[in-house]
Amino acid sequence: MDAIILAAGKGTRLRPHTETTPKPLLEVQGRPILDWIIGALPPVERLVVVVNYLAEQIESYLARQTHVKNWAAVRQTEPRGTGDALMSCKGAIAGESVLVLNGDDLIGRADLAKLAAVPMGILARSVDSPKDYGILFRNPDGTLNHIEEKPDLPPPQLANIGGYLFPRRVFDLTLPLSPRGEYEITDAVSQLAATGPFHVVAADYWLPIGTVEQWTAAQTADVRPV
Repeated sequence: MDAIILAAGKGTRLRPHTETTPKPLLEVQGRPILDWIIGALPPVERLVVVVNYLAEQIESYLARQTHVKNWAAVRQTEPRGTGDALMSCKGAIAGESVLVLNGDDLIGRADLAKLAAVPMGILARSVDSPKDYGILFRNPDGTLNHIEEKPDLPPPQLANIGGYLFPRRVFDLTLPLSPRGEYEITDAVSQLAATGPFHVVAADYWLPIGTVEQWTAAQTADVRPV
């Protein structure tokens, strides 16, 4: 199994802190977000990190980190969404499966191990603000039926928290351009779910760090992904 971390974004909601530091390298309790994420990974053969904004800083960190020896940085030359970021890694992935994570969420090591144990799957957690997330709808057997983005539904609902386990054939898919002019990783999920059971894996620990408020709160939170 290989792993991909999507770390190309500009982190606009974390400005001014991201004006000179890429979001994945902002520190949480003295440690870069990206270091927490890589440290929580299950054993992987190869780590690929997708970069664009302030890419040199992330590449310098990767050269120093000691978690995964076999790593590569892939530059997303023109950011066109998470689906495009995923597909840009096709030539860098050799394993039969690939774990894909956002570069700004902390997820528990045990939860990533559960995700890595299924043929293909998505991490989920109950949220009280469904209009802020992609919401997962399940079949009677608990597998994924479909994803609905930011629906107006009563809470709580089960949200996509940005962790995926894909078979290698994900790179053979053709993703459509979304209404907002990007390629979405959730379209890859939907296409694969139409071919067979796509497991919804409940996460016990999730700490999103997408805003200044969340980043500030994380400094005193129970940070335990590793």
